[in-house]
Amino acid sequence: MWGTMFIALATGIVIGVVFQSFRIPSPAPPFLGLIGLLGMFLGQRLIPWIKLWFSHN
Repeated sequence: MWGTMFIALATGIVIGVVFQSFRIPSPAPPFLGLIGLLGMFLGQRLIPWIKLWFSHN
């Protein structure tokens, strides 16, 4: 899991450097993009937790 997270972070950094070097605007405002990513992460973690909770009831 940590390897996947490192690859995702490294890829994001590389893409950020490329965007900045060509002066390409970010596809989403940084704060909104981070909130969206947080929502995606929480959503991915929420579904298994809900399934586990219902299986115990």
